[in-house]
Amino acid sequence: MTAADVLSALRHRGWRLATAESCTGGLIAAALTEVAGASDVFDRGFVTYSNAAKIDMLGVDPATLAAHGAVSEAVAAEMAAGALARADAQIAISVTGIAGPGGSDHKPEGRVCFGLAYGDAVLTETREFGALGRSDVRAAAVAHGLAMLMAACFARP
Repeated sequence: MTAADVLSALRHRGWRLATAESCTGGLIAAALTEVAGASDVFDRGFVTYSNAAKIDMLGVDPATLAAHGAVSEAVAAEMAAGALARADAQIAISVTGIAGPGGSDHKPEGRVCFGLAYGDAVLTETREFGALGRSDVRAAAVAHGLAMLMAACFARP
């Protein structure tokens, strides 16, 4: 599955997309906009690397960050919902994680949390990609994010 496949599925669904990215630094948006004609489906991308950016640009609650940390499903959910609320889109994906190097026992390198907001739903999940190295964790996060978008396009309703 490619970014072009995702764009085609979004077109078929009649949806426009927004992204909210932290550890991937805009790589999901870059993969999608690498495809000619993406502008009819891709509305905007938010790169919110710092906690302040998550708060200012996406409306993430500082209390959520304090309670759960930036790498959490709670923050991923608020990032996706915030991107959807601030865009001309019907679906938004978010990603926040620890690409490495490093991490901790509590939040290891390769842990990435995803959020997907569409309709009234906000879905989240966490993937443990492992200590693959920064570039490979980020690439794995992009691939997984595209797969989540594709699956949402074929979900009901």
